[in-house]
Amino acid sequence: MYLKVSEKEGKKIVAACDTELLGQVFEEGDAVLDLKTYGPFYRGEEATAEEVAGALSYCDSANLVGKEAVGVALEKGLANEEDVKYIKNIPHLQLYRV
Repeated sequence: MYLKVSEKEGKKIVAACDTELLGQVFEEGDAVLDLKTYGPFYRGEEATAEEVAGALSYCDSANLVGKEAVGVALEKGLANEEDVKYIKNIPHLQLYRV
């Protein structure tokens, strides 16, 4: 999966996306998951689940797309299954620390 860590206004933002999903667009009703237009937001370095988990441990917010990426957050107890949104059966999860 791809992992990208950015910083904006002093806040760490993590974006992780299953590799095979980048470049695709998923639509269901009014919901759109556009990984073509927003590919650069997610495209970082290829990373392991452990590296993604490490990045999630210190981020202020995260955007995760795909079974593998979302699965890391669920496995680490950072979210519950009911927090996950699905668009065309593709899981998407946003996390925020306040």
